[in-house]
Amino acid sequence: MDKDPFNLIITGVGGQGNVLASQIIGRTLLKNEYKVTVGETYGLSQRGGAVLSHIRVSKKMTLGPLIPMGLAHAVVALEPAEALRVLPDYGNKDVVTVVNSRPVHPMGVIAGETVYPDLDVLKEKLQELSGQLYWVDATQIAMELGDAILANVVMLGALIQTGLLDVSAESVIHEIEDNFPESKWDVNRKALTKGMEAVTG
Repeated sequence: MDKDPFNLIITGVGGQGNVLASQIIGRTLLKNEYKVTVGETYGLSQRGGAVLSHIRVSKKMTLGPLIPMGLAHAVVALEPAEALRVLPDYGNKDVVTVVNSRPVHPMGVIAGETVYPDLDVLKEKLQELSGQLYWVDATQIAMELGDAILANVVMLGALIQTGLLDVSAESVIHEIEDNFPESKWDVNRKALTKGMEAVTG
């Protein structure tokens, strides 16, 4: 990593598995001899509220758990509108944003009380707010593998492929194998690989 400290945000809504994704990345970096601090903030996660994980990484020091405003180096969003919620506060002209393209409609949208932003307009705005944007069909890939919840691992694969973090795919796979039952190893390996392929080229 060319930044020390390196500040990463993983954001999504309740039930998407972004806390698990942050734990996997955090533990992998710890095993690579980095000092890692993970802080989380929760909305109404049981009702699809926002869940935000701050991951701060350094070789030199142990940092506070929350990333200062405007100082995120990367944002991984498991839901596109959550990226738009995070970037104005934590982003900057150089931030790299990795976004799952599939919306999760909040109750207000489902009930017809509000309108979800047009995806093309949302993507254009995210491009304006990012130094670089990766738009990943993570939920679709996960569903093709048999379970939409795998989108979080697809997104980890996409993040690894950007080269922003000093972690290999195999080191993340080892961490998954340490924390998942053996019956889940193969499909998670496939999800990670598919995520890497989604941002190649």
